[in-house]
Amino acid sequence: MSRIVFVLIAVMALAGAAAYIAPASGQADGEAAPIFGIKIQPGYRDWKLISVAHEAGNLNDIRAILGNDIAIKAYREGTRSFPDGAVIARLSWNYVASEENNKVFGRDQSFVAGSAPDWYLQFMVKDSKKYASTGGWGYAQFDKDGKPADEAKHGTCFPCHVPAKDRDYLFTRYAP
Repeated sequence: MSRIVFVLIAVMALAGAAAYIAPASGQADGEAAPIFGIKIQPGYRDWKLISVAHEAGNLNDIRAILGNDIAIKAYREGTRSFPDGAVIARLSWNYVASEENNKVFGRDQSFVAGSAPDWYLQFMVKDSKKYASTGGWGYAQFDKDGKPADEAKHGTCFPCHVPAKDRDYLFTRYAP
């Protein structure tokens, strides 16, 4: 009987430790981003894919853009102004050549997601009342460990999205 109790306690301790060291995707109760007060959204890694992108130049990253159910519905229906509650996540990784794949192809042609950059995770959260001064959207950026970027960085989000005002401040188009 005491062995069973010991095993149960050990399993519970391991589960607790695993939950404690979970990656950023499990840190919804972590630190909020400055200015907008947004935290990492629970379960975002299970959201549906909106599109992918490659940013060249100084960023040189590869991105996956995901949406919660409200955002996906708005994209699929071609909604002009997204409804409150829509949340879009953007994950990025360094864009790197795959030596392993390129050996198979016999030339440099394969690129994959590498390590996470400082701008790994971003969110846009639609709340037309709370974020009225920024087109109805709140913004957040986190590193791979779930730490939010500083206030100065968050201050650049809305101005960057202003050129996409006619598309409700969204750069990404839905890729069916």
